Amino acid sequence: MNAISNYLNGLQTAEGDFTQVNPDGTIDQGRLFLKRPGRIRFEYKPPNQSVVMAGGGQVAVFDPKSDGEPTRFPLNQTPLSIILERNVNLSQRDMVIGHDSDGTRTLVTAQDPRRPEYGYIQMIFTANPIQLRQWVVSDESNAQTTVILGDWQEGGSISNGKFNIQAEMARR
Repeated sequence: MNAISNYLNGLQTAEGDFTQVNPDGTIDQGRLFLKRPGRIRFEYKPPNQSVVMAGGGQVAVFDPKSDGEPTRFPLNQTPLSIILERNVNLSQRDMVIGHDSDGTRTLVTAQDPRRPEYGYIQMIFTANPIQLRQWVVSDESNAQTTVILGDWQEGGSISNGKFNIQAEMARR
């Protein structure tokens, strides 16, 4: 677990394509931007065109079909917060609830031990080098959303503005 925690803690920025399998079986694609700690942005391609972002401890879902405010909730109420934390420590007591490795990939299932009612995240990593390739978030109702990472570039510069919920609201 230490090697995977170290990998996640070293992952400062990343950008790439993703494919998402939704709980109802539909598939969306888009571009993902990650800036640790605490920030991620999913830009969905048409026909979806939604934007989901986390910044400032909040998650906001911008739905172009809605003229109203984005749906917002605290980041710490989603299992995705585990990989966005400033200091990921998968060795923390009761955080890892499942672990499997076959030499080429490692599957880690983790939850926030202080808030297990918010669900869990299963992360799949390649073995050598360690790299995050996929995750499955299971929410409090056990609905599962899978994100498969495609062309994924780690490092580089991403503007903090990409994760500014207020600025996105003003832009819309």
